[in-house]
Amino acid sequence: MKRETIITAITSAVFLLVFLISRCIITPTVNHDEPVKIGFIYDGDESIPYTNNFMRAQREVENMFGDKVEILARSNVAGDDVAAVLEEFAERNCALIFTTTYTYEIIAKEVAEKYPNVHFCQASGDNAHEEPFIKNYHTFMGEIYQGRYISGIVAGMKLKELIENGIISESEAKVGYVGAYPYSEVISGYTAFFLGVRSIVPNATMHVVYTYTWGSFSQEKICAEHLIEEGCKIISQHSDTVGPAVACEENFEKNVFHVGYNQSMIGIAPMTSLISTRINWIPYVTGAVSAVLRNEPIEKSIKGRVHGNDIGASFDLNWVQMLDLNSIIAAKGTDEKITETIKAFKKNKIFVFKGDYVGVNPYDETDMFDLKKGFKENSSSSAPLFHYILKDVITVEE
Repeated sequence: MKRETIITAITSAVFLLVFLISRCIITPTVNHDEPVKIGFIYDGDESIPYTNNFMRAQREVENMFGDKVEILARSNVAGDDVAAVLEEFAERNCALIFTTTYTYEIIAKEVAEKYPNVHFCQASGDNAHEEPFIKNYHTFMGEIYQGRYISGIVAGMKLKELIENGIISESEAKVGYVGAYPYSEVISGYTAFFLGVRSIVPNATMHVVYTYTWGSFSQEKICAEHLIEEGCKIISQHSDTVGPAVACEENFEKNVFHVGYNQSMIGIAPMTSLISTRINWIPYVTGAVSAVLRNEPIEKSIKGRVHGNDIGASFDLNWVQMLDLNSIIAAKGTDEKITETIKAFKKNKIFVFKGDYVGVNPYDETDMFDLKKGFKENSSSSAPLFHYILKDVITVEE
């Protein structure tokens, strides 16, 4: 009996040791005897709407957790410099580091592999699923296509009003879009916006111009001005500055209007800015910090749609928001339509990427997608996956 007892004790000890080792590998733990260091790395600063929107989440962490956390933040970090900043923050014993732009994701994942005891959370990333799978590397994003679609409805209702009032003809129902890069995230966004417009004005068309930069005020403004000269009556954007809003405001006498992103732009363009939408980063960021403080797995501690080490959500969990509507210039009934559409999204009653359209992959013209069968966005990833240009109705200008 003594021999069996000893064997049982040894076996139990081995299993316990294996369990503890696996926990250390899977879930990095933190020491609560001193403030937990949390890092934020930004490609812009507070003057850039995208970065400022993300900084809202950083400020909420500071307010919510107080002296339980110590924040390390670095702004205006170029892609070539992010590896050094990531390693610096890891060496300074950050328990959790947020990287806030898609352009960081490859390097962030590589650095995460070097520091298995640090959580790395990449906003708008799409590589958490890819090999190698890094257990301390996470991606997250709000399902912004829904906000884009509602923004398109707001734009479509304004276009319809312009037509009904005889200010423009039906053939002049053209919208413009300033996009940063031909990424899936941008293509998905402007397609959702356009389909929102078309749900109100079925014959509308759209022109898209890329800036090939995220944060150039002058370049975004120039692209918006070009689209206005081409006769576009609504300008929207997936770019990070207020350049397009300023361009619209300076051309308000041409009956051109603006739809923004990341922050309300009514203060900048009161005569032309209709509405903006944004991702609300607060639920994820505060949830991830709380999980780390409790030594709990991040994806099991945050409400959302989980895909491995990736998570997303939309209006249903307040991850996507519509900002103030400029009721002075918006078409009558717009506010009610927004409320109605958000309710429909929450009940899964709207299928955005569906219709009598054929999309073409801009990188492979033999790759086409028939939208009659529908495309379910964010079905397997928080980052947008739709990457097809709708033939004959959306023109991309090189």
